[in-house]
Amino acid sequence: MRIQQLSELLDYVVSCRIEMAKLYGRLHAQADSSRVKLMLEYFQQHEREAAEKLENYIDDAPKRVLDTWYKDIVFEDFIARCQKLNLPGNMTEEDVLEQHLALDNLLIDLIEKTAGSSATQETKGALEDLVRAKRTQQQRLVHSSIRMDDI
Repeated sequence: MRIQQLSELLDYVVSCRIEMAKLYGRLHAQADSSRVKLMLEYFQQHEREAAEKLENYIDDAPKRVLDTWYKDIVFEDFIARCQKLNLPGNMTEEDVLEQHLALDNLLIDLIEKTAGSSATQETKGALEDLVRAKRTQQQRLVHSSIRMDDI
């Protein structure tokens, strides 16, 4: 997929987050373990909230930032990747967390790469702030997942 404008990229990331939530719903139906099902429900809700927060961010962002143009931002078909992804019914919490982090990091890295290609400091700063926020959320999610093991 080729991204030309920042608004396109952010809209695509929202779609990717929604697709991750759908993936976790599908895996939930296939999972054998009640603990894994609980984790998948948590991740599904987390992705829905992440998509909603990013939509709010887009609504509040300055138009001049969203209208920033890029050349050569190419990204894999993340949505197709989520649709093809499958884990066995006996998947473990570690399998789910590992897969989630791999997908999440792809999206964070895309935003980080875009920040590095930004022509203005305003756009670069906005995207770097977004990356920092996502990394913090990711750490919290991992900590919450680890605490689920203690239950």
